[in-house]
Amino acid sequence: MILTIHVLACGDPTLPAALRSLPVTPAPAVPAKPDFDALLPQLGGPDPARAVAPRLVVVGDDGALAATVTRLMRSERLHVEVAYVTAQRSPATRLYRLPVGDRAARLAVAGTATPLPLIRDDSGTALVGEATVTGPDGNRLVGEAYADSERVFSGEVDALRVTPTVGLPGVRASAATRLLRRHWLPARAVQLGAVGAVVTRDGVTTPRALKRCSFYRDDREWLLVR
Repeated sequence: MILTIHVLACGDPTLPAALRSLPVTPAPAVPAKPDFDALLPQLGGPDPARAVAPRLVVVGDDGALAATVTRLMRSERLHVEVAYVTAQRSPATRLYRLPVGDRAARLAVAGTATPLPLIRDDSGTALVGEATVTGPDGNRLVGEAYADSERVFSGEVDALRVTPTVGLPGVRASAATRLLRRHWLPARAVQLGAVGAVVTRDGVTTPRALKRCSFYRDDREWLLVR
């Protein structure tokens, strides 16, 4: 049983029919803290005696989903179930085997939430689909990366790709080159040191190049309707 279902409509999407009777909060394509400040208290808390939980349906793209999980993590509200409705296939829908469009909306209302590893970076931002790291201006990435104690690459690559995993250890990394077949290394943490690294996380790109970045499994989980 679900206590509350609320829709967060990010970027002025067209709502599928299954969601139109639910309370809706509009938000930018990538919502920020002020967009959640009034919404999250409306969802309430878990009720262990009745095994009920609030549910937030995110309508948007992977960046909106990541922003939502980030805010739940930072506000200590990971008891909130998250459903995801998007119009097109994305890294997150492929990773979690989620439908899109009207089928996604029906699942968001009637589906069951399951726990997943919570992956975050060192800025405290959640990763839900895929991060791609390149050099500045899309150039080759120069540096060194490790997945736990295994080296992912050292030297130059076209890009570093990092995704969550549905099960443990929680995250995986791959160095992309034109000559080598992609090989994924699973880990609890992926760490990169670089001359300059530009991170595009769930479609959102960092405003400046970084020298270091890491992605790792938090000791908490988040709840996704699947």
